[in-house]
Amino acid sequence: MTANTAHATRPSTHAEPGEPGWLPNPPVAPAHVIRDDAEAIAVAEQLRPLFAAEAKERDRERRLPFREVDLFSQSGLWGITIPREYGGAGVSQVTLANVFAILAAGDPSLTQIAQNSFEIIDVIRQTGSETQKRELFGAVLSGKRLGNAFSEFGGKNVEAFETKLVRKGDHFVVSGKKFYSTGALFAHLVPIVALDEEGHVVVAVADRDAAGLEVVNDWSAFGQRTTASGTVILDEVAIPASRVLPAHIVYENQSAVGPQSQLIHAAIDAGIARGAIAATIDLVRNHARPWIDSGSDRAGDDPYTIAAIGDLKIRLHAAEALLDRAGRQLDETIADVNDETIGKAKIAVAEAKVLTTEIALAAANKLFELAGTRSTLGAHNLDRFWRDARTHTLHDPVRWKFHAVGQYYLNGVQPPLHSWI
Repeated sequence: MTANTAHATRPSTHAEPGEPGWLPNPPVAPAHVIRDDAEAIAVAEQLRPLFAAEAKERDRERRLPFREVDLFSQSGLWGITIPREYGGAGVSQVTLANVFAILAAGDPSLTQIAQNSFEIIDVIRQTGSETQKRELFGAVLSGKRLGNAFSEFGGKNVEAFETKLVRKGDHFVVSGKKFYSTGALFAHLVPIVALDEEGHVVVAVADRDAAGLEVVNDWSAFGQRTTASGTVILDEVAIPASRVLPAHIVYENQSAVGPQSQLIHAAIDAGIARGAIAATIDLVRNHARPWIDSGSDRAGDDPYTIAAIGDLKIRLHAAEALLDRAGRQLDETIADVNDETIGKAKIAVAEAKVLTTEIALAAANKLFELAGTRSTLGAHNLDRFWRDARTHTLHDPVRWKFHAVGQYYLNGVQPPLHSWI
């Protein structure tokens, strides 16, 4: 895999060429086409150490990972869920979750940049015409990246959209303002969630360099620092009719789109936990000093430290087991979609999300207790694990996962219709 390193590294796309803050649109580099599940896992394993190599420095400097994103998309991993009949590998949800967990153990911020692309691929699969599928799937397989202009900062909840799509002659125009736009800065195509003139949810796929579309790198969270999950401003952006997807088919009815997206989030949290535990073991083995009362010569011989590592590993393996179980249920649901199987998938993913959240936070916190005061030194930047875990796990509240799971098993109540469960 060869990265295209011709990118500038300026922070936004809202300035004119030559002005401070100008960033060119990313060139399209040919992507490898992955053929099956085994190859997807193998490629992820190859990329993980490359993602990890400068993760500490990227986080510290808020240095956006243009070169690494090129490697990511050129590897072919961005197209692995595209169905085989359209040229993709059509990998299982189990494999998809494993890929994200592997990569997130290296750098969860970089890994998350691809997350929304997979949701849109599934929206295209379920709602697109044959022409749309062949065009958009072909674009992804050729190396183009899908971004994200979904969520909005205002509104009474996450489904209160103010972005509107209206017809103008033989095409449409979309106007609004988006935030949490992970991937848009690195994208070639920006899918935009909007309401049409009848109030239905649609996805309008715009070119990143379309007139009126402005990407601003104003993401300032203390974690997931290099996802560039900031603002997208839309000022009458022209959208061809052929690029409008009737997404209400999956967003206003029961579908697997929501739990599929949630599964990837859970996998990222599992990856954060893996990375934090690996860092803890390395520090304890090679750098930490034993506590004076242990009577040990090595920190790794401290009985309380040994027990704590055992506890973390058990909890990680439990979370990973539920993640695999959720992936298998999703695969079964996608093969036979109905209200009952959708409910099973949502609950299985919710259970996995609870444990991956808990172990990501616990592992990132326990690292400092077991490695000692020297682990807090700025040179190590180990707090990035906790900052990434705390930020990413806020995507959807786990307290409501417990409620949905309890309602399902105790009272036979199906989980909510929306995509955040």
